[in-house]
Amino acid sequence: MHSFDLWNKFDLLGKQIIIWALWFCCMSPLWAQEMGQVNNPRYDERKIITYGFSLGYHTTAYRLKYSDFFVTPAMDSVHSITPKKRPGFTLGFIVNFKLAQYLDARITPTVSFAEYLLEYNIIGSNTVKALVESTGVEFPMLLKYKSQRWGNSRMYFVGGITPTIEAAGRSKLEEDKNRLQIEKFNANLEIGFGFDLYFPLFKFSPEVRFAYGLKNVLSPVLNDFSVGLKELRTKTLTFYFHFQ
Repeated sequence: MHSFDLWNKFDLLGKQIIIWALWFCCMSPLWAQEMGQVNNPRYDERKIITYGFSLGYHTTAYRLKYSDFFVTPAMDSVHSITPKKRPGFTLGFIVNFKLAQYLDARITPTVSFAEYLLEYNIIGSNTVKALVESTGVEFPMLLKYKSQRWGNSRMYFVGGITPTIEAAGRSKLEEDKNRLQIEKFNANLEIGFGFDLYFPLFKFSPEVRFAYGLKNVLSPVLNDFSVGLKELRTKTLTFYFHFQ
């Protein structure tokens, strides 16, 4: 119960941070334009390779497909299996390569802390929950297409592939049949958009990115939690705050 309360508080805090950050992002270019100043006018021409770091707040959930066993009499007591969204956060390092005037390649090694929740709705009984905690090492390989700079801002689109490896090792005690078993490797297709905002000493880029799992991460190990499932694929919505 304490774990769920903690994540709910974190979820509320994350939403407040996003609201304030978006307000700040929208107002900053207006302030700069009113003052008539252009920050870092040659920022994008100075170096081919630039570095930075990023912070992210995300919500994650599974996309599921039922197995043929789910419709058999053996599972008549289970009304449905429902994936629930859960909050989390990411920390990453940015390496940006300038390919052309409006095109960059970006590698952002990232550590992601996430939770995935499935609710098994039992007829005439309490809901059973399966919680999967994940600490993933991600290697996003992205292309960034930028618009022409206008004053102290420009818009961009980003997309690519993100391989993910589960970093948290599991003990023999955890590898039991009373847990939902998940594969250690995943890969996501990512697409999103953002804004580059130029300040006197740095560039700040708020970004929204969607990630769709390409791989079925459900382990072939069968137990009471997995027998009614055929596939589990991840989906993630992330708000990033990049600093370069």
